[in-house]
Amino acid sequence: MSTRKDKFNQRDRFFMNLAFNLARDRSGLTGENPSVGCVIVKNDKVISLGQTGINGRPHAEFNAIKSCKYNLKDAKMYVSLEPCTHYGKTPPCSNFIIKSKIKEVIFPIIDVDKRTQSKSFKVFKDKNIKVKSGLLKNEANKIYKSYIHNKNKKLPFVTGKLAVSKDNFIFSRNKKRITNQYSDNITQLLRYKNDAILISSKTLNIDNPKLNCRIRGLSKHSPRRVILDKNLSTKQTSYIFRTSNRKNTIIIYSNGTKKKINQFKKNGVKLIKLVNKSNGFFDLKLILNKIYLLGCRNLLVEGGKTLTNNFLKDKLFNQFFLFQSDSNLGKNAKLNVATQLRELSFKYKTKCKLNSFTGNDIIYLYS
Repeated sequence: MSTRKDKFNQRDRFFMNLAFNLARDRSGLTGENPSVGCVIVKNDKVISLGQTGINGRPHAEFNAIKSCKYNLKDAKMYVSLEPCTHYGKTPPCSNFIIKSKIKEVIFPIIDVDKRTQSKSFKVFKDKNIKVKSGLLKNEANKIYKSYIHNKNKKLPFVTGKLAVSKDNFIFSRNKKRITNQYSDNITQLLRYKNDAILISSKTLNIDNPKLNCRIRGLSKHSPRRVILDKNLSTKQTSYIFRTSNRKNTIIIYSNGTKKKINQFKKNGVKLIKLVNKSNGFFDLKLILNKIYLLGCRNLLVEGGKTLTNNFLKDKLFNQFFLFQSDSNLGKNAKLNVATQLRELSFKYKTKCKLNSFTGNDIIYLYS
């Protein structure tokens, strides 16, 4: 590893930003592996591009090398994360890079995965391949914020989401949708970018949601549904129950009759039994750990008032999207969340207003 700071020019920054765009494009769709972008350049011209495959394989570097129609000898590779050097379910990307005769590899940050961490410097140096790191590292740290959290905490990166009226209510018998279509489109995008979605059985029984991604052509990337249901009270007429299987639906419970347990299992639901805490609520951090062990790396919590409050109390959100309508729900409204919104502002000091293409709604991102 070089002890001096590597120098980069405008062309280097251009090609690395291209790699970042490829990585962002697959964010949330690569399973347990990070989403990586790769750009191969020769004589200052792009000759190949690669992304991590859906569900994490093949890796971006392999895809870029395999799809290249040109001679790779003396080419330069820009990759959004340090290339892997270890054997897992596939051979290391470093092997393919060495075999390709690429002369230089540039990446922004070192991989936090201890199997690879900083090892590429020696691996490539031994094969006379030049290695540079540190290019646009601050931007890379933002892109890999969730991945770094996954590796360091062994927990999913948790995104909270709540839609509220101007007068801070989240439910009305007379109005099914609080925010507008633009906000709903962004909600669909969040579902597309997360591999699991968590709600309570109370919300499920009231709203009967589908919890799927309704962006045309992307429904196959709908998140796995995770339901917190202490007493297995989920209505068997609900959409979630009727469309469940062990791959797409998990119900976490603490009590249930043998008859109910058998009914849920027969319908294909994956059941996880956990003991409640002394206050009667689930241990949310334990639940996050269980979900992580099942392969979830990015979790969207579309909670109601109680679930959102419990996540806020333990500061378990990594980021939070607040969708606020410009209209009041009035006298028929229920579930005022003004207290929860104050707690949100108190615990998450960074607040960014996102107001592009949202009509009259306002979206705030807390982190």
